[in-house]
Amino acid sequence: MSGPWGWCLAAALLGGALVATNPDEQDFEDFAGERLVLLADAELCDQGGLPMVARLLIQNCSELVQGQRAVLGRLALQGSRRINAGVFSLYNTEIGGQTLLPGLRLPRYRILTLGVAGQLVMLQASADEA
Repeated sequence: MSGPWGWCLAAALLGGALVATNPDEQDFEDFAGERLVLLADAELCDQGGLPMVARLLIQNCSELVQGQRAVLGRLALQGSRRINAGVFSLYNTEIGGQTLLPGLRLPRYRILTLGVAGQLVMLQASADEA
C-alpha cells in the first residue's frame, strides 16, 4: 500500500508500538534503584562520604548499599512526577536532602528521565549539597 494511506498506516503502527513499549512505573522504579545504588555507592563508599565512626561500624559499605536497591527505587518513584504522553514518558524526580547521621546529610538530587521504546534514559541530573 502506497500513497497517503500507506504513510498513515505506518505512522499508526509506529505510534502503537511506541505506546505498547512505553516504560511503566515499575520499569522506572527498577531503573532508578539501579542508578541510585551506583550513585550512593560512589558517594558513600568509594569517596569516603561516611564519617569515620560509621566507616568503623560498617564492614562492607558496598554490600549494604546494594541491598537497598528496591528501597531506593521506591523512594525515587515516590519522589517523581510522571508525564505520560502515550508514546513516551518523562519522569521528573527530586530526592534526598535528609540527614542520615550527625554530620552526614544526603545531597538533593534532581533527575529528568525519558522513557521511550522500552528504554529509560537520564536526560539531566544535578545534585545540590544539602
